[in-house]
Amino acid sequence: MSQFDPHAVRPLFPALAEPVGAYPAVFFDAPGGTQVPQTVIDAIGDYLAHRNANTHGAFLTSQRTDATLAAAHQALADLLGCDPHETVFGPNMTTLTFALSRAIGRELGPGDEIVVTQLDHDANVAPWRALEERGVLIREVDVNVDDCTLDMADMAAKISARTKLVAVGYASNAVGTINDVRQAVDLAHGVGALAFVDAVHYAPHGLIDVRALGCDFLACSAYKFFGPHIGCLYGKAAHLERLRPYKVRPAPDESPERWMTGTQNHEGLAGVTAAVDYIAALGGAAASRRAGIVVAMQTLAAYERGLSERLVGGLLAIPGLTFYGIREADRFAQRTPTVSFRIEGHTPRALAEALATQGIFAWDGNYYALSLSERLGVEAHGGMVRIGLAHYNTVEEIDRLLEALHGLR
Repeated sequence: MSQFDPHAVRPLFPALAEPVGAYPAVFFDAPGGTQVPQTVIDAIGDYLAHRNANTHGAFLTSQRTDATLAAAHQALADLLGCDPHETVFGPNMTTLTFALSRAIGRELGPGDEIVVTQLDHDANVAPWRALEERGVLIREVDVNVDDCTLDMADMAAKISARTKLVAVGYASNAVGTINDVRQAVDLAHGVGALAFVDAVHYAPHGLIDVRALGCDFLACSAYKFFGPHIGCLYGKAAHLERLRPYKVRPAPDESPERWMTGTQNHEGLAGVTAAVDYIAALGGAAASRRAGIVVAMQTLAAYERGLSERLVGGLLAIPGLTFYGIREADRFAQRTPTVSFRIEGHTPRALAEALATQGIFAWDGNYYALSLSERLGVEAHGGMVRIGLAHYNTVEEIDRLLEALHGLR
């Protein structure tokens, strides 16, 4: 394990003290949404108490709201390594991606192609498949079933001069695989195509630098990195200014406002800033918020790798368990601490229910990674059980899980 101490941050998260009968709750549901620190809760309440108004008014609370939105754009820019005017907010990543796909779709037609993958959450598949109604052909990259990694040779083969966009996940929300996003971006740009990255699952586990990645767009969700339910989108300034979004007529024509038509979730955006500040603070004293984020994500990744070793090693020792994804410890730099499995003789739902009776929160099903669930042959059988860790989880909680699974009859 690294020097990070989860017990130092756990008191900052009120939800972690939630009891389930005689058991303390164990939150292994992070891929579906992390818990939030008290500072995020306080920021949301403070906005509603002292800044609650719509934007661009001549009066005090409206001016405070304008400042709140500007602060959120700057915070997201610091998290992703971009400029504030390249950041867009919305209800969630799925809604933002559909809005972007519609705008991009204005320029596409029969003969154009979009490449998606079987490893992605459907929020990075369905918005692009919707463009089939314009005659766009959707090509799907296969996965290596043995370790649930992308078949990059298949991706290269399916990208051609007709490809207009490649949509790829930074990390799988189902099995934790971290993809070679830089290679995918280079393959897309090699034929003049756009590259869209879904970083929703990756954001709480690793440092994001959109400049280094070179991607054209990147989406994430604040409620996956310790914030409220807000979708976040990065877009290169040139694309945000060139593409034509669908919007109401009085909405600004400047970016990023032209992509944020309608009233935003202002209190949620106050929470986004607080969530980014929380991450930065984990990096200790730093010259800037971005510098704190860099240190923090390196520290958290090292700690979570230790958790992964404990979790995966323990699961592989359980009789009748089928494990999906990367399992070799020397490859854990290629995965997040999110795993999926099945156990012979138990449906995923039954396993999740059995764990819930002991206060252990785990997801079952396909977690919207529908293509992967189908490719693995488990969709018709209830999918899988998913355990997803965050830095506030502990070795003791993992041991509770393993004991509970060993105790199944």
